[in-house]
Amino acid sequence: MAKTIYVGNIPWTTTPQDLVDYFSEYGRVISSRVIKDKETNRSRGFGFIEVADEDVEKILEVTDGKEYKGRVLTVNEAKERDNEAEKNLAP
Repeated sequence: MAKTIYVGNIPWTTTPQDLVDYFSEYGRVISSRVIKDKETNRSRGFGFIEVADEDVEKILEVTDGKEYKGRVLTVNEAKERDNEAEKNLAP
């Protein structure tokens, strides 16, 4: 199994491969993605990595609050999206 980890406060120039390269030092990274603005296609400053279950705790412990390319990372387990709440926000 795998778990998804939220990675916040990443530099705007960070690529999915950068996330793989960085986090692979601490565990097995299965996939990664950097979230981009739909209109501008620019990074929104956060992304997600999918990691092996057995590596989650180590990655969270070692990387949360650590500096990466001049930014202090926020790293935690990703929360499921609440699609019902999003529907209520729509006009």
